[in-house]
Amino acid sequence: MNSLPKILTGLTFIAGMIGFINGEYIISSALFAATTYTSNMHGRHKERHQ
Repeated sequence: MNSLPKILTGLTFIAGMIGFINGEYIISSALFAATTYTSNMHGRHKERHQ
């Protein structure tokens, strides 16, 4: 269950790349922002529980 945020972050990043390639720049920007946000949240959560 601990790897679920990593999987979701990866899937969001891949969806953003596909959107960027297809020319959906606004959607891909939003997906990249969501990826950055979740990645930073996961990193900070990991730092607190060490």
